[in-house]
Amino acid sequence: MRLLTRTTRSVSLTEAGERLLDRIGPHFDEIESEIAALSELRDKPSGTVRITTVEHAAETILWPGLQPLLVEYPDIGVEIISDYGLKDIVAERYDAGVRLGEQVDKDMISVPICAPFRFAIVGALDHDCIRLRLPTHGGFWIWDFAKDGRDMKARVQGRTAFNTGFMMRQAALSGFGVAYVPEDTVEAELRDGRLLRVLEDWCPLRPAYHLYYPSRRQPSPAFALIVETLRYRRGN
Repeated sequence: MRLLTRTTRSVSLTEAGERLLDRIGPHFDEIESEIAALSELRDKPSGTVRITTVEHAAETILWPGLQPLLVEYPDIGVEIISDYGLKDIVAERYDAGVRLGEQVDKDMISVPICAPFRFAIVGALDHDCIRLRLPTHGGFWIWDFAKDGRDMKARVQGRTAFNTGFMMRQAALSGFGVAYVPEDTVEAELRDGRLLRVLEDWCPLRPAYHLYYPSRRQPSPAFALIVETLRYRRGN
C-alpha cells in the first residue's frame, strides 16, 4: 500500500510537470528570441562619440571620412569639437582627440589618420604676419622652418590675429599679410594666383594627425568602428 502511494505521487508530479511544460513550452522560443535580440542590441554599433580636434583635421579628414559611416549606421552619432587647445580628454569626457603625432602623450593609444602633410606660407600683398591665437597660456602658433638639416622656430609679429584658419586665409586673400596654413587648404587659391607662396623651400613636412584615446578604455562597437574607418592606410 505504501509503495502504491509513492508510485501514485510520482505519476502525479510527472503529469503536473507535463502540464506546466505544455503551458510554458510555447514561450521558450519567444524568450530565446528576446535574449538573442538583447545580445544583438548590445553589440550593435550605437551611441555618440565625442572627438576634440583642430579645425583643419575636422574639415579635411574627420567629417569627410565619417559621413558615409553615419549614413550606413543611423544609430551612431558624432560630436566633433574644433579647438586648438590641448585638452585632457579624460577629464573633459571626450572619447578621443586628434592632434599631430608629436603632440600625443606616450600613454595614449595613437592611430594615424592621414599621411604627413605640408604647411605653406602664403599671401597676396603685404608681408605682415597673420597669426593664429592659441587658447593655451594665451600664446600664438609658432612657425616652424627647416632646410638642409637646419630647424628654426619663429614667434612672428603682426597686426592681425585670429583663432580659425578660415579667417587667416580670408585676411591673406584681402592683402593683410602672409599666413602659415596647411597647404591643402589653399590649393585652389595658389593655382589661380590669388595667393602666392613665400619661403616655399623652408616649409617641411609635418607629422600626420593621430586619433588618440586612453589605453585603459574598453572601446564600444561604435567607437571601434570609427577608429577603423579613420585609420590611415598607405595607398588611401
